[in-house]
Amino acid sequence: MVRWARSCLQSALKLMNSVIGLAGMGMILYSLWMIRSWYKDIDDGYSFSADSSPPWFIYTFLGLGIFLCLITCVGHIAAETANSHCLSCYMIFLFLLLILEGAITADILLNRNWAEDFPEDPTGKFDELKKFVRLNYKMCKWIGLLIVAAQASSIITAMVLKALGPDCEIDYDSDDDSVTARLPLLRNQVLRTGDDSIS
Repeated sequence: MVRWARSCLQSALKLMNSVIGLAGMGMILYSLWMIRSWYKDIDDGYSFSADSSPPWFIYTFLGLGIFLCLITCVGHIAAETANSHCLSCYMIFLFLLLILEGAITADILLNRNWAEDFPEDPTGKFDELKKFVRLNYKMCKWIGLLIVAAQASSIITAMVLKALGPDCEIDYDSDDDSVTARLPLLRNQVLRTGDDSIS
């Protein structure tokens, strides 16, 4: 029964982890598209200097996407092995990410001038993202809730999986199938002492 429950929890953790991984891959792809667009604008002769690097928003988006993908890898390893150290690291990373997301959400909801807290974005991609979120508010809200729910459920599932402990059961059908240990060194020693007593 415990083995069946552990297997179900591992599969559930992998499934919820995949949602987090898909969000991370989406963020990476979007940030790569923004970098491509940034360098295309430079080639087309916009007001950016040719040696300037992409702005903070693009790097932040790329970094968060990579971080989500790394968390997903740690989560899949932790779910597969049910190792308590891996599960603990996974839970800590997800908890810190949830705290960061909660702080940013609270700042946006409670502060009317929240956009002033962020540095200026010369590309205008940050403004484009804000417009997209405003136009598709319901869809973005449900996607955000799905990702946060997957993160919270992953933490709870990892806690239960850690409480169950590692799978230590041995697959013996009966005791008759096991081979008894042989001790050849002791037998040789007994024969040698017997030979010494004869001579």
